[in-house]
Amino acid sequence: MSNIGTAGALGYDRRGAWRAALACMVTLAVAMGLGRFAFTPMLPIMLHEGKLDLQSGGLLASFNYLGYFLGALSCAAIRVRAPLMVRGALIATAALLVGMGLLNDFTVWSVLRTAAGVMSAWVFVFASGWGLRRLAETGMPTLGGVIFTGPGIGIAVTGLLGGAIGRWGSSTAWIGLGVVAVVLIAVIWRIFDDVHVVAPSGPSGTAAPSPAAPAAPVITAQNRIDARWLIGLYGLAGFGYIITATFLPVIARQALPGSPWPDYFWPLFGLAIVPGALIGAQAPARLDNRLLLSVAYAMQAAGVVLSVAWPTITGFALGSLLLGMPFTAITLFAMRDARRLRGNSASGLIGYCTAAYGVGQILGPLFAAPLAQRTGSFAVPLLAAAVVLAVGSVLFFIVWRRTVIENSNVNTVNKAG
Repeated sequence: MSNIGTAGALGYDRRGAWRAALACMVTLAVAMGLGRFAFTPMLPIMLHEGKLDLQSGGLLASFNYLGYFLGALSCAAIRVRAPLMVRGALIATAALLVGMGLLNDFTVWSVLRTAAGVMSAWVFVFASGWGLRRLAETGMPTLGGVIFTGPGIGIAVTGLLGGAIGRWGSSTAWIGLGVVAVVLIAVIWRIFDDVHVVAPSGPSGTAAPSPAAPAAPVITAQNRIDARWLIGLYGLAGFGYIITATFLPVIARQALPGSPWPDYFWPLFGLAIVPGALIGAQAPARLDNRLLLSVAYAMQAAGVVLSVAWPTITGFALGSLLLGMPFTAITLFAMRDARRLRGNSASGLIGYCTAAYGVGQILGPLFAAPLAQRTGSFAVPLLAAAVVLAVGSVLFFIVWRRTVIENSNVNTVNKAG
C-alpha cells in the first residue's frame, strides 16, 4: 500500500507539473507571440493598405518595446498574486488585439501597442515565475524548457494566421487574433486557480530563484566587473535581433517580390525557438554561460547576415532558423549567469540586464526604419545589427577565455604551494 500511495503521489506531481508547464507555455504564446509580436506579420499588410509607412511602423514597434521595458521594471513594485496578474494581463492582451482592429488612429495605436508591451512583460514575469516555482515544488524543474517554447509557438501561430486572415484586411486579422487569444485563455484559465504558489517578484521578466538556487556568493571586484560585462553585452542582443524580428516579412517581400514564401519565414523563426528553448534548458551546468552566449550570439549574427548576403528562399530560411534557435536560449543563459554571480539575490542584476536588453529593442526600429525608408533597403541596418551581435560574441568569448586562464594560473599556484 505504501508503494502504491507513493506512486500515486508521484503521478499527481507529474500531472501537476505538466499542467503547469503547458499552461504557462500557452500563456506566453498569447502574451508574447500574439500580444507582443503579432505586429510583425501585420506590418506588411498595414503598409500595403496605406495605414502606415515604414517609419511610423518602426515607431509603433518601438512603443511596444518601450511598454515591455516599463512593464518589466514595474514588476518589482507589484505585490499581487501571480494567478490574478496573469489572468488580468491576458484579458487585457486579447482586448488590445481586438482594439487594433476596431480603431484606426495612429495615436490610439501607439497607446494600444505600448499597453500590449506592458501586458506581455507582466505575463512573462508572473507566469514564468509561477510555472518555474510550481515545477520546483513538483520535482520536475527540467520542464522549464517547455514553458519557454511558448513565445516561439505563439510567433508561429501569428505568422500563419496573420498571413491567412490578413487577406481580408488588417482590421479583420487583428480581431481574429484577439478571438484566438480569448479561446486559448479559456483553455488554461482554471489552471491558474492554484493558490499555493505565490508570484516571485523581480524586474527581470523571469522567476525569482527557487529554494534550490545557489547562495549569494561573496561580491568581489571581479564579480562586479563580470556583472557589468553581462549587463552591457546582454543589451547588445536586444538591438541585434530586433531589427530582423520586427521587419522580417517586409525585408523578405522586398527581396522576393511576388513570391509566396515571405509570409512563412516569420513562422519558421517562431518554430526554431522551440527546439532552441528545449536544448538550452538542458545545457549542462558545467558549461560556462559566457561561452554559450558567445556561440548563441554568433548564430544570430550569421542569421542576420544571411538575409543580406543571400537574399533567396534558402538564405532567408536558414537565417530565420539561426536567428530563432538561440532567441530564448540567450535569455536562459544570461539568467543562469546572473544567478552564478548573485545566487538568490540575482533579481536585481537580472533586472538591469532586462533594462539594457529593452533599451536595445527600443533603439533598433528607431534606427532601422528611417534609414531603410531613405535608402529603400534594410541592408545597412541589418549589417549594423550583425556587427553588434558579432562584437557581443567576441567579447563574451574574451571574457570567458580570460576567466579560464586566470583559474588555470590560480590552480597552478595552489599546486606549487
